[in-house]
Amino acid sequence: MIYTVTLNPSIDYIVHVDHLAIGDLNRMKEDFKLPGGKGINVSRILKRIGVESTALGFLGGFTGTFIQDWLKKEMITTHFTPVQADTRINIKLKSDTETEINGLGPVISNEEMQQLKQTLSTITSEDVVILSGSTPASLTKGFYQELIQIIQDKGAQFVIDTTGEDLLAALPKKPLLVKPNNHELAELYQTSFDSIEAIYPYGRRMLAEGAQHVLVSMAGDGALLFTNEGIYRANVLKGTLKNSVGAGDSMIAGFVGAFIKSGDPLEAFKWGVACGSATAFSDDLASEEMILSLVPKVEIEKIEEE
Repeated sequence: MIYTVTLNPSIDYIVHVDHLAIGDLNRMKEDFKLPGGKGINVSRILKRIGVESTALGFLGGFTGTFIQDWLKKEMITTHFTPVQADTRINIKLKSDTETEINGLGPVISNEEMQQLKQTLSTITSEDVVILSGSTPASLTKGFYQELIQIIQDKGAQFVIDTTGEDLLAALPKKPLLVKPNNHELAELYQTSFDSIEAIYPYGRRMLAEGAQHVLVSMAGDGALLFTNEGIYRANVLKGTLKNSVGAGDSMIAGFVGAFIKSGDPLEAFKWGVACGSATAFSDDLASEEMILSLVPKVEIEKIEEE
């Protein structure tokens, strides 16, 4: 079983405005309210590609009920930890440019933290746990490390999709997969990239520091996969960019969902690229139909370094 953990989920309120006028009245062209949170996105895409998962995390208030009900309609198994405070709302404002306003996460009590840990402690060595996204400010520092310890004590594998100290601290624990984008990778190691080739040493560095597979997404430049067998690059699929929210989460879902079936990182990479691209070309997360149409179009080449 795959478990996804979303510590700071949200309702994503997506608003389309033709031309945003700051300080003036603006009227929406259309809007959508969707369950948000990186692990929740992963579970939703896994369902579309026929892989079951259980969504864990903290949910509270009427906003939490909205998310719970939505996932139930999509027939996604959940075991969320209820909290007293409301789950947050994030605003995704799409106009001439895309603007995001993310809400504050709820205050999580110590009892609620312990309850989530207790839920996670029921996993087995056959499971994979995907830890995704930011943490509410009220969580104790190093909470991800506490969850990783529980996962490792059970002999399970884990994937971590976060940034900064939490990501660096997780690398020695040998995550199955990490997926920074090129900007996050540069920030992580306090550098900058002026070419795709400049990324190579840092992807290899993440492997050396413990990651089993490293996926680096590069928006319009495609994606890179680093393994102990080499570096691989995927082509850029053609389509109209509609949605940058959830594309990275979809890539993780595609990779992990395919990897647990085949054990082949290149096949997993292909599915990851297809799922990520399909979401980028959609208003919401990708449909099964679009994902399946893109998988055959993904081309993987091995990078031969000079």
